[in-house]
Amino acid sequence: MLDFLLQLLLALDATLRLATPLILCAMAGIFAERSGIVDISLEGKLLTGAFVAAAVAAITGSAWLGLFAAIGASVFMSLIHGFACITHKGDQVVSGVAINILASGMTVIAGIALFAKGGQTPHLPNESRFRAIEFYGVETLNNVPVIGTIYRELISGHSLLVYLALVLVPICAFVMYKSRFGLRLRAVGELPEAVDSAGISVTWLRYRALIVGGALCGIAGAYLSISHGANFVREMSAGKGYIALAAVIFGNWRPYKALFACLLFGFLEAGTSRLQGVDLPLIGEIPIQLMLAVPYIVTVLLLAGFIGRPTAPAAIGQPYNK
Repeated sequence: MLDFLLQLLLALDATLRLATPLILCAMAGIFAERSGIVDISLEGKLLTGAFVAAAVAAITGSAWLGLFAAIGASVFMSLIHGFACITHKGDQVVSGVAINILASGMTVIAGIALFAKGGQTPHLPNESRFRAIEFYGVETLNNVPVIGTIYRELISGHSLLVYLALVLVPICAFVMYKSRFGLRLRAVGELPEAVDSAGISVTWLRYRALIVGGALCGIAGAYLSISHGANFVREMSAGKGYIALAAVIFGNWRPYKALFACLLFGFLEAGTSRLQGVDLPLIGEIPIQLMLAVPYIVTVLLLAGFIGRPTAPAAIGQPYNK
């Protein structure tokens, strides 16, 4: 029983670590899409943030400078998206895909130019990363059955950015549903004409939503390369931006429901890594390729509408003409 509990706690511990970039990107997607902007560019902003964070941390030796640089770079990509689809009323999906392609190519080119390591950045020392934080009392409670294990494995021992992601979910929910900005943001995604008739700039509201989303994606990218990982490798986002967008849709554009979806995806990814090579009763050993594909298969099923029909903001994807 204790061994099963330990394995469960280790799986939940891995779930939190793997779900962190999904949670941050999902909150970013909620802000953008609640304002009426389709943000398929989450993947590109995540990848850009990961590269810039690792590159700056490698050059300066500071994880904090890497984090702020990642936020700035991701916000810049958001502004490009806004310039294309808000200012010039371009196709939002095409703009998002273009940003993803741009990020995929430019991170590799910049990595080769700066470090000559095939698109990767150098391995970062511990002082240039956000390392796990051990809470007070871990050693004291270590010998306490169950409680000590939960405190050591699940509550303590995570990076600062993991705790930040969890704290940002209620903050995003509060801003979205309890603040004037959130009320206007939701209104502009449903009926921008009403917001404009009240004398509020639809353009500026949507730009602000993309800026907030860019900052969150930058934090997510920094987590990938200078917290969860120790350097940048090409395509290290591995579709997490798309999975986060699926979590937004599955969560019906609501922060807490999207959090649950991200934790579900994180748990699936943690479970697949633990089940690789395990000989299951009546089933046998499941192929590694199938296990790695499980989170993406679930994503397709969710987007296909097999588990509930989400209701998108009414004006999403529609350029506003004053």
